[in-house]
Amino acid sequence: MFLAIKEILHEKVRYGLIVTMVVLTSYLMFLLMGMMFGLASENTVAIESWGTKAVVLNKNANVSLSQSLIAPSQLPKLTKHEAELGLVPVVMETVGQKESHKTSLQFVGLKEDQFIAKDKLAITSGHRVQKSNQLVLDESLKDKGYRLGSKVKFGNSATEYTVVGFAKDAKLNISSIAYGDLSVWQSLRGVGNQFVASGIISDQAKPAVTAGLASYSVNTFIEKLPGYSAQNTVFEFMIGFLMVISVIIIAVFLYILTMQKLANYAVLRAQGIPAQRLINATLGQALILMVVGVIIALLLTVVTGAVLPTAVPMLFNWPLTIGVAVALVVMGVIGALLPVRVIKKIDPLDALN
Repeated sequence: MFLAIKEILHEKVRYGLIVTMVVLTSYLMFLLMGMMFGLASENTVAIESWGTKAVVLNKNANVSLSQSLIAPSQLPKLTKHEAELGLVPVVMETVGQKESHKTSLQFVGLKEDQFIAKDKLAITSGHRVQKSNQLVLDESLKDKGYRLGSKVKFGNSATEYTVVGFAKDAKLNISSIAYGDLSVWQSLRGVGNQFVASGIISDQAKPAVTAGLASYSVNTFIEKLPGYSAQNTVFEFMIGFLMVISVIIIAVFLYILTMQKLANYAVLRAQGIPAQRLINATLGQALILMVVGVIIALLLTVVTGAVLPTAVPMLFNWPLTIGVAVALVVMGVIGALLPVRVIKKIDPLDALN
């Protein structure tokens, strides 16, 4: 390790370039992981906040809450562990202001006496929905000008609603949620009394179902969210490729440096320095470079997470991020095995030539 450190200090520019490449690739990797978890969270945070274990939908809805409709005759006997829910995409517009705001979001209709409306909404300001003309909005909509007492309407409807509260964790499929009464969902969806809900949310794994309905685990339901699986797969491949690129970078740089120092290594071998010591020095260099580069990248990630605006969907899973950092260091050391083969083949007689 002493030889490794001395050589790094002697060749600051060369090894500094390697550290810079490790920092950049690691930093990009950590940011991509943060974006992946951030976007995934905005897809599912509302579902998780409801304590969902299972979702009951119309069996012909292809596991899609927005496509599902449950008729009164299909509604099973509900317990305190189930809640009816209606979902419809809407455009919400402020009224009575000089400059109106239009926002695309998901309207979620609930019954106030069921467990989601009673116990699962994390109200940060205001209060829960108590009347059919009241709404609770995602707290991020405050940044778009919505306030307690704001008057809004949906689409071409002339009916006005009052914002009475804001809730955190109110996002579904990357869209903000407006919570309201289930009867409002029937009106917005245009189904009247023909259908009572889009689906049933249960905090139990096996809720009761009737003919025409099907129960799905929360994991199955989430995997079927539009774009969710494809989005995560793309990020996972990008992160995997970056890890491979990091290994190639450290291996190629160390290989080039080793080839440039073959004459020096031959002299050291001729002086009686064992090949294993030179190999240990090379592996030690790889370890130092990777550790320094990854630590700098982690610090940059922490700073970036602190200064990014809340509008950017960034969520860091630090245990997993640290695990990936350790894997990067290990893979970098493995990449250093390429120049190790060259060192093993050095012939001390080359120094005499």
